[in-house]
Parts: sequence; structure tokens; C-alpha cells
Amino acid sequence: MAATYRLTIPRRVTNLLMTAFLRLGLAPRKYYILTVRGRKSGRLYSTPVIVMEDNGQRWLVSPYGERAWVKNARAVGQVVLSRGRHSEAVAIREELDPAQSAPVLKRYITEVSITRKFFDVTPSSPLEEFIAEAPRHPVFRIVGSPPNV
Repeated sequence: MAATYRLTIPRRVTNLLMTAFLRLGLAPRKYYILTVRGRKSGRLYSTPVIVMEDNGQRWLVSPYGERAWVKNARAVGQVVLSRGRHSEAVAIREELDPAQSAPVLKRYITEVSITRKFFDVTPSSPLEEFIAEAPRHPVFRIVGSPPNV
């Protein structure tokens, strides 16, 4: 059975350190700071994330399930991805269905071993098991710049 994500003190410290490294542009290439406006408060919230890339396509994966950033991103339809001095506002209006997200999730846990304990599948599991797992881990396709609102 997959572990349940809890924002413990060590995780808060890790997130703060990763955010600091990202602001300095020193974190690994796939890591970004995701900033999204709160759907209720209107405040800006930030969290470190990993952006999956393949053949010009990019995806945001929520390895910990329905987190606040996922709900806010769904409601707002856009986020800002930052690292170092570079920031990019992107639209994420398209959430993948289980069949579409399964290969992305499989690649994600293959490349990001630290989050594997939050999945009930392993990198060697067949794609059908990832399809069953997909509803617990939202995946958004980044579709580029958001429309002018």
C-alpha cells in the first residue's frame, strides 16, 4: 500500500532548501518552483515541482495526489514555473485521462525514485497497472502561455 504524503518538518525544510536552490538556479534541470494563485484566497502559493519533458511535450505530475496546488491549478488554469531568473507563465487547462497519464507516470517514477513510496506500482509494472493508479496522481499537460485574461 502506498504511503500517504504528510508535510512534516523535515519535508518543510527540504522544500525551503530546494526553493532556495531553485531561486539561485542551482537545482537539477527538471526542478522548478510552481507558483499558483489560491482559488479561494487569491494569494500566491509556491512549491517545488518536477516538470517531465519528452519530444517537446511537458507535463506536471502530482506524485502526492490531490494537493492544494493541483486544486488551485485546476481552478485557475495557469501557473508560473520559475528557476533562477527565468519565469514562465503557462496554461495547464488539459488534465490527462488515466490512459494518457499512465506512460508519463511510469516514466516519472522511473526517473524520480524519491516519490516511489507514494505509488502502488513500480517502474517495472505493466502500463495497465499505471492506468489503475492514475486517478490518484493528477497529470497536467503544459500547453504553453496562458490566454490573455
